[in-house]
Amino acid sequence: MKNTFRASMALVHTTLGLVTGWVLFAIALSGALSVFRQDINLWARPELPATASDPVVVNAQALDWLSHNAPAASAWYVASANALQPFATALWPDAKGNYIQRALDPTTGSPDGIRDTLGGEFFYRFHFELQLPYPLGRLIAALAALALVVGLITGVIIHRRIFADFFTFRPSRGQRSWLDMHNLLGVAALPFHLMISFTGAVTLGTLLLPWSTQALYRNDLTASYTELNPALYSRPATGHSAHLASFLPMLREAESKFGGAGLEQIYVFNPSDQASLVTMIAGNDHTVSTSSQIITFDGPSGRIIQQHIEHRPVLKAYTFLYGLHVARFAPGLTRWLYFLSGLALAALIGSGMHLWTIKRLRRPHHHGHRIVARLNVGMLAGTPLAFASFFIANRLIGSTTPHRAGYEVIILFVVWGLTLLYALARRPERAWPELLGGSAVTCLVVSLLSLSWYTSVMAGVSVTAALLSASFAFAAFRTLQKTALPA
Repeated sequence: MKNTFRASMALVHTTLGLVTGWVLFAIALSGALSVFRQDINLWARPELPATASDPVVVNAQALDWLSHNAPAASAWYVASANALQPFATALWPDAKGNYIQRALDPTTGSPDGIRDTLGGEFFYRFHFELQLPYPLGRLIAALAALALVVGLITGVIIHRRIFADFFTFRPSRGQRSWLDMHNLLGVAALPFHLMISFTGAVTLGTLLLPWSTQALYRNDLTASYTELNPALYSRPATGHSAHLASFLPMLREAESKFGGAGLEQIYVFNPSDQASLVTMIAGNDHTVSTSSQIITFDGPSGRIIQQHIEHRPVLKAYTFLYGLHVARFAPGLTRWLYFLSGLALAALIGSGMHLWTIKRLRRPHHHGHRIVARLNVGMLAGTPLAFASFFIANRLIGSTTPHRAGYEVIILFVVWGLTLLYALARRPERAWPELLGGSAVTCLVVSLLSLSWYTSVMAGVSVTAALLSASFAFAAFRTLQKTALPA
């Protein structure tokens, strides 16, 4: 530690940024895209209509299809149709225990003719799982979120002129300009940055602090889950077959009891057994908090056997913080503010990483500093390029190709890996404009692939991608102007 408190906080700020910066950049960028998860889900499946009729009817059609085509599955997990996503998405295990996820047609309830893609779900899950097995990915994301909270607080401490920094930007001043931009990005959306990092850490808090749960429930995590969600009633299968009651009356009853909150999730356990259960979880159409009400029906009879409205203060506080983070409550304008603030957070992290390398490379060259400088280019300029390639792959891979959802993800990571290798092989002065230019081209291709504009989602993706393309092109041009060095 240093001699003064501010100097010590500066060391903490720099160290945390260096250790977690690349992970946080990817998390922030995918999190910004996750704000429009449902819109991306719809964009990725142009076969589906942009609007639907009654979501309750759409959900009933989906459940009916599952009852005829996956009756032997141990459970069905259905994400309800809503105003933003007018189709249901189902997840169920096959005979080998592998999970199948499909979007279901709002008219027929069938996945036939709909391309297999993760769509916005990829960015949503990558945001907190990093495409790593449980619990490793979530634990890394939780630690990174906690590091971001500490990094933001220490950043506030070490800046004496934090409010003046809001009005200060000196262009064309090299390192000074980068520091001004870093400070400006930090101050301009500081409440959002603090909120999103803190709520992210709280959301994954049981991974950061698991010991109280382990001490109270020993190794019986089922008992913990039951106390958290009393209406998620469970009972073992009897081994005697039975048919499920009609879904539409159960859905209508749940809708009326949820009082306009909407429907978020439907779980059906042991669907072909006498002990089958149908659990419905309310949405949060009018509140920030999530999952405030749960109803469980007896599958064969369709009668309610458990109902719970959450009133416990601690859990209400948790669902409020979680709701703030995922922003399902947010109307259009608020979602755009979340998206832009998420991009600002990614730029804040990226500018901090770039500042670190600028300062170090001014000193006598160190081999490690040169490697970090090159990897910085690959991560900061290559990640948007890789993410844009996911959208391009969605359109270029044949819609009937088997396992195409996996190919989309593979293409993203292959492109990402190639950008990192390219950045390692090139001088940063050359790699910066080249990879920024690549990001501009890929975003432009995404915009062109959305040009039909026959829905508001297509128009929104096209315009947003075009603006991002122009931003990357401008950055590439400015970088190229300042670095007229030989290759």
